[in-house]
Amino acid sequence: MAHVELSISEAFVPEARATIQPEQLGSLELWAHTVAAAGEPCMLIDVEMAIVAISESACQLLGLGNPGDATGESLVEGALRLVDFTQARTELPDVEIEKIPPVLAISSGRLARGLLRVQSGVEGEAATVDAIATPLHDGGQVSGSLTFFCEV
Repeated sequence: MAHVELSISEAFVPEARATIQPEQLGSLELWAHTVAAAGEPCMLIDVEMAIVAISESACQLLGLGNPGDATGESLVEGALRLVDFTQARTELPDVEIEKIPPVLAISSGRLARGLLRVQSGVEGEAATVDAIATPLHDGGQVSGSLTFFCEV
């Protein structure tokens, strides 16, 4: 997997430069534009599990259509159809969904990594992806997570 390193700077928030200092913005606002414009498959969700931003390549990899349609959708209640690793590809129960990296990073407040199997819009096809997620913090509280994906 390629190494990806991003840094937050005013360059990623041009409209905020004139009126708001970067330290006045929350983590989600600072990352949203960067994630939406990224070439790498990545996604930003808030603590309610809503997709705040997603890259076009992540939409393609996860079978989510286009970023405009996926943004605002609930990650765990419809956007992704997460399935198990059996041949039957049974939908994951809620107890297992709580363990996927984007969700686990929020609930634990720690870095999370693991494999996901996502049923795409095409019946019978599923993508297996490696996901690494980091929690985002605002004022000492977790405000969301940033996840990068890589097809396996």
